[in-house]
Formats: sequence, C-alpha cells, structure tokens
Amino acid sequence: MEGSSPRWDTLFRNALVFDGSGAPPRQQDVAVAAGRIAAIGPGLAAAEAREVIDAAGRWLMPGLLDIHTHFDLEVEIEPQLPEAVRHGTTTVVVANCSLGLAYGAQRRDGADPIVDCFARVENVPKHVLRKVADRVDWSDSADYLAHFDRLPLGPNVVPMIPHSMLRIEAMGFDNSISRDATEAELQRMEQLIDKGMREGYVGFSTDALPFHYLANRPNTHKTIPTQFAPYSELKRLTGVVRRWDRVWQATPPKDDKFAIFKNFLLTSARLHGRRLKVTAVAAIDVTTNGSIVRLGRLLSRILNSRLVGGLFRFQALSAPFKIWSDGVITPIAEEIPVLRRLNECDLEDRESRAKIMDDPAWVADFRRMWWHGKRGFGLARLKRWLRMDDNVLTRELVDMTIDRCPVPDWSGETMQAVFERLRTWQLSGQGARSEAEAQAFASFPRPTEDDCSFFLHLLRRFDTDLRWWTVTANRDPQLTKTLLSDPLLLPGFNDSGAHLTNMAFYDGNLRTLKFAQEDGIDQVARAVHRLTQEPAEFFGLDAGCIRIGAQADLVVIDPRALQAYDPDASVEYIYRDVFEHHQLVNRPAQVVAQVMIAGHLAWRDGAYTPMFGRERFGRVLRHRDHEAAAPAALAA
Repeated sequence: MEGSSPRWDTLFRNALVFDGSGAPPRQQDVAVAAGRIAAIGPGLAAAEAREVIDAAGRWLMPGLLDIHTHFDLEVEIEPQLPEAVRHGTTTVVVANCSLGLAYGAQRRDGADPIVDCFARVENVPKHVLRKVADRVDWSDSADYLAHFDRLPLGPNVVPMIPHSMLRIEAMGFDNSISRDATEAELQRMEQLIDKGMREGYVGFSTDALPFHYLANRPNTHKTIPTQFAPYSELKRLTGVVRRWDRVWQATPPKDDKFAIFKNFLLTSARLHGRRLKVTAVAAIDVTTNGSIVRLGRLLSRILNSRLVGGLFRFQALSAPFKIWSDGVITPIAEEIPVLRRLNECDLEDRESRAKIMDDPAWVADFRRMWWHGKRGFGLARLKRWLRMDDNVLTRELVDMTIDRCPVPDWSGETMQAVFERLRTWQLSGQGARSEAEAQAFASFPRPTEDDCSFFLHLLRRFDTDLRWWTVTANRDPQLTKTLLSDPLLLPGFNDSGAHLTNMAFYDGNLRTLKFAQEDGIDQVARAVHRLTQEPAEFFGLDAGCIRIGAQADLVVIDPRALQAYDPDASVEYIYRDVFEHHQLVNRPAQVVAQVMIAGHLAWRDGAYTPMFGRERFGRVLRHRDHEAAAPAALAA
C-alpha cells in the first residue's frame, strides 16, 4: 500500500544460498526483519525492504561457529571480538580446556587464578590477564551469564563450566593443586555443575595435556587444577553432564594411551547406560609423530561404533600448525623440561632466563635434549626414524624459519641457511652478507661445531628479540583435507583468542571452505553444514541454519576472492591498543563481504559498521533445551 513502511529491514538478493543443512544451494533472496529471517525465496520484492544488498555471484550462508576458542578474556576488554567477526564467525564457544570465568576472579587467600591458569597455558601476557581480572564483578555462574547482557557483544558467546575454576571454587586454590577432593567437595562440584546446566551452560570442559603449567610463583612447576583430578572425579562430574545431555570438552593425557582410552570410554552408552557427548583436542598430523593422527582416527571409529555406543568427536585444524616463537617463549617449549624452565620466567624477565642459560648444568641438559634420538642407537633413534618421536619440536634447523631479529639479513631465512653461512665465515672469513651479519657471526663461539651450539647461542644473544616459526603439524594439505571431511571429526580446533603472539587461526572456517571449493559446490554445501548446523546440533544451540524464524546470523562470501585467498600472505604481527601488546592476526581481504548478527550488519565490504562495538549485536547462547529440561531434571 502506498506510503506504508517496508516489511523487512534488509533484503539479500540473488545470492547462492546455503541453508546449513548440507543440501545443494539455491539461487534465492533472503529477507530479514526484527533480527530474524522473515522470508526466503526467489524474486522477493525489493520495495518491501529498507535496505537491499545485491549478493549476485556470492554465497550466503548461516553465520559460522568457532567451537574451540579462548575468547573468555578478550570479550571482557573488547566485546565485539573483531578478529572473529571479520572472518564470518557469529558464534564462539568459550571456557575450553578447563579455563574460564564462570566463577569470577576467584581472588581469595592471595591467589590470582585467572593470571595463574591462563598465562602459560594460553600464552597471554600477565598484564592483559590482570586487566581482565580487575574488571570482573561477579562470582556466580548465573551472574556470569547475565553480565553479557551489559556488553556490546559482537558475536554470540557460548560458555561452558570450566573444571579448573570449578575445583578452585569448591576446594580453594592451594587445595585444588595439591590433593584429591573430599566427598563433600565432590558433592559441591556436582551441585555447581548441575546448577550451571540448569542455567543453560552447554557443557563442561577439562584438560589433561601434561604441559599446561601455572604461571605464578611458587607454583610454576605445577600443572593447572583440572590435572589433579583422578578418574573417579571425572566420572562423577561427567555423570552430571550426561544426565543433562550436554557436552564434555576434553584434552587427552597424551603420554598415557591407556588413560586416554579409559577416559574417553566415558562416552559409552553400553557401559554407562546413556551416551555422553564428547569433543576432544585434536586430530592433527603431527610432523614428528604420524602415529598420533592414525591412532586418533581409529579411536574415533571405536568409540562411535555400535559396540561402544558413544558420541565422540575429535576436533580438526584446517591449517598447517604454524607456531611463532619469541626466543623460547612458545607453547611447544612447555613440553620439553629443559625449555620449560625458561618459560617459567615472566615474559619480561630476560635476566632470569640468561642466568639459567649460563648455568653449565642447564647447558648439559639442553645438549642432551637436543641430541636425544638424533645420534647413536637405541629406542629413541628408532622412534625418530619411524616418525614416532615423543616431542612436537623437530629440533631440525631446516624446519625453523627466522621471522625477525636484530640482524635484518636473517628475516625469512631458515636457521639452517644462516648456520651454514656462519660455518663458511668461520672457516674463510668470507660469505657474510652485510656488516650487521658479520658482527653477529663474530659473537658466536669459534668454532661453532654443531646446530645445537648455534641455536643455544641465538637464544642467549637475542632472547625474545629472535622471532621464528615452525610448522609442527598438518604439512600435508591432502591429509588435512581428509580430516576436515571425516564425519567422525569436527572442524574447528582454532584456539582463537589464545597464544596472542604464537598463532593465528581465526580464518580456520574460511580455510575449510577453501578446501571444499576445490571439489565443487556440493562439497561446499557439506562444508557449510559442518561449520554451522552440525556443531550447533552437537552443542545444542539454536544457530547455524537459514530458515524462517531463525535469528538472522548470516555471512556473505565472495567465492572468487576465496579461491584467490593466500592464507600465509594475510598474517600480520600488529600492536593492538586494547591489549597494550602485539598480536598475531590474519586478515583476508575481500573474502567476507558482509556479516550480519541478529539482523544487524557488523561487517560490510572490508570495514566494520558504525554501530559495531557500540551496541549489542550478539548475545549469550544457552542450551536450547535448558528451560524445558530443568523441571524434568529436578523431578528426576
């Protein structure tokens, strides 16, 4: 009728629409009104919309889910989470690996758990963590959910109950890292998980990776609280999660294969009467140990078999596992005891690291570590030859590339190339590329006989000024692609929001779509399903689909830009004011054309919209059944 207001706020026209179900896409229009999808079909009337976006030649799909993030911290100081949203991510799952903020700062009896637990496990500087802890004004899991209503969220946020913080809440910090829980404390933990499930938390997270250590003295030699829990505690606590049909997110005790199998058998309906949904880190092809991914896939088949009756999903990473290190400050160093000692020092404490590296006993330990399995004969040498090494770091200079350091000539070169030039210079006085390189070469012990001495000298001389990278897993693109399409795995081990200077996999979902694009549009439809509706169903979320009445979380992708996208070329090492610290990011140009969250455009043609970060776009997402399930669970 003439003069009437438009029925729709936004109309996307002429898009190739993937609805999230895995069905082949169709050329359609999608109309949005009051934050929800109002109409779907061809030829919708443009006059009925306040704004029309021409999406011809582009893909329209549900907003993408990032199921393994550590945005718990960043969302408190920059709630719009811009590095997620620019990649088409509209929903993030937080409180993974037993770490989160459900119970507030928990600063009691001199403890500072947020700083202590997150700093080394997730490689976030302590001053950033203190800033987060200072802002916390809740101490209860319900109040934590409620506080998100006061934040100008970018994406939707999906919290879990974190086991380390749960132990601290029930036992106190010191007790949580020194002994088993008493019966009263176990009952308290069960009550708190039950309360969280009633409030709508989608699951419970634990961690068993043996190199996740605390950061504050005097506990730097101890692992985080979750790792002090025996199997009996895990069984009781996951039993609560099982009753609510929620998710247990876990990491395996990687050095104990029996414990891995025993723990993950908790998924079994045959053994426990009802299945437990489990998702675990991680299905990646580790460079030094190819057996890990093979055993992981075999374990998935066993746990999901009719015989066991489980619902188990390892998480797969869509990228080469490329890790940057600042000197020896890197996640992979925590796995190796002699390097872990250096990581126990605060990031800024160069003096303490130098003192350790000057200790002859430490140097002897370092050399033993470096040559273990590389020389002589024995089991370690055989395991290395069979690609079954125990550690992730290859200890091969050819695998270690210098990103930046005080010698400009070395940027972009492998350490092996620099080492070989050094040896030539020490023998002949020739071969240095510049005066700066010659001066650096003159600082090395003469002769520098082996690569061990070379690497050790680099650490001593440059400390964190030496920034280098290595690819520790997923070097084979075809195998990575196979893992991403395996129905018993979930794409999404991105670790977004963690390891600020060490890794950047914010584009993990886009990489999955790029792999799928190589095999045609039907494979893209399946990949969209695996990034949207499939994880939404697994976690019990009202998200991940395009249907009338659904919340309008949408992303528009330019397939030509996606095809041309070079992930390595998009990585940037930048200073972010919000952190007062550098961060590694990746920012693909033009791949993501528009991102809509709850009917509001957040990202458009290479820029955030004016209201993004000022108004609330996303919301905290609870389990979709929590209101109906609570009375039934209480009655039971």
